[in-house]
Amino acid sequence: MKPAELAVGLGLRPGTPADRILSAIGEVLGDNPIGCLATLDRRAAEPGLRAAAEQLTAPILAYTAEELAQVDVPTPSSRTHSALGTASVAEAAALLAGAGRLVVTKRTVDAIVIAAAHFAGHR
Repeated sequence: MKPAELAVGLGLRPGTPADRILSAIGEVLGDNPIGCLATLDRRAAEPGLRAAAEQLTAPILAYTAEELAQVDVPTPSSRTHSALGTASVAEAAALLAGAGRLVVTKRTVDAIVIAAAHFAGHR
């Protein structure tokens, strides 16, 4: 049986290069198949994120801070809430893009926050 694809929620700073994003995803998720990358709408056009998505052949799903703020997450951040108006980007985005609960709660690698849920969509 092949492993289920994952909806990968990402929190990252502007200017983060694709190689760092791909390395962080690999460190957290290994070789699990990626169904999509999900993040805050204002990060969706980042060149590094777009290049990483292209290499993974995964779409980018983008959510507003208001949409992300509506999601209950296991590890909210008051710092993220103060900066962006939502207590979570990675976990909330993974939950919105995925099906069911998180299979990986947020982990930070090289200043990139990653969380994952099973991917609900089809490509």
